[in-house]
Amino acid sequence: MISENLYSLRKLHELTQEEVAEKVGVSRQALAKWENGETVPDIEKSALLAELYDVTLDELVTYSKETYQLNVPPKGKHVFGVVTVGDKGQIVIPHKARKIFRINSGERLIVLGDENQGLALIRESNLLNLLNEAQKEES
Repeated sequence: MISENLYSLRKLHELTQEEVAEKVGVSRQALAKWENGETVPDIEKSALLAELYDVTLDELVTYSKETYQLNVPPKGKHVFGVVTVGDKGQIVIPHKARKIFRINSGERLIVLGDENQGLALIRESNLLNLLNEAQKEES
């Protein structure tokens, strides 16, 4: 997986092998071997590559494009998988998403929508806090 991720991220960032190799302090040949899956970068070089491409080290190493049909997401962005909408419009938020965003059972979420961008979820308390702050600034 890391070899595919290294190749696709380099192409996405429109960098040459030479440019990436220079930025992480290796030869172009070493980078080519990583991208071809002949060898893998050590942890220090992997960390530099993750920083260069603005992805997490975990995603750089383990992300599988085949699972989501998308490239490795940038830091702070997540692909949690596909959910199915039930008969009454309900969805199950994936465990990883609930863990990262600390969403607990019984918590109230507001569903926001933009016909061009899609749907978003926000904690009711967070939205109310934002609205209160905005109202204070207007006063």
